[in-house]
Amino acid sequence: MSEQLLHIVIGGELSDLTKTQFKDLKAVEFVGAYGSYEEAVKAWRSKAQSTVDNALMRYFVIHAHKLLNPDA
Repeated sequence: MSEQLLHIVIGGELSDLTKTQFKDLKAVEFVGAYGSYEEAVKAWRSKAQSTVDNALMRYFVIHAHKLLNPDA
């Protein structure tokens, strides 16, 4: 079994195209938590493609395993 590396996918509308600041933090969508980068990218791609008509919508993959264990 491979090592579990926690990745979280979130997204929402940005306040400005030049920044990574969300317009409304209460409206940020939690897409899910994934045990591999590949699974997270698949979810990210699906959500990003579903909102392609809104230029301010952005989804991100967060490498949570690096936040939980920064020394590793």
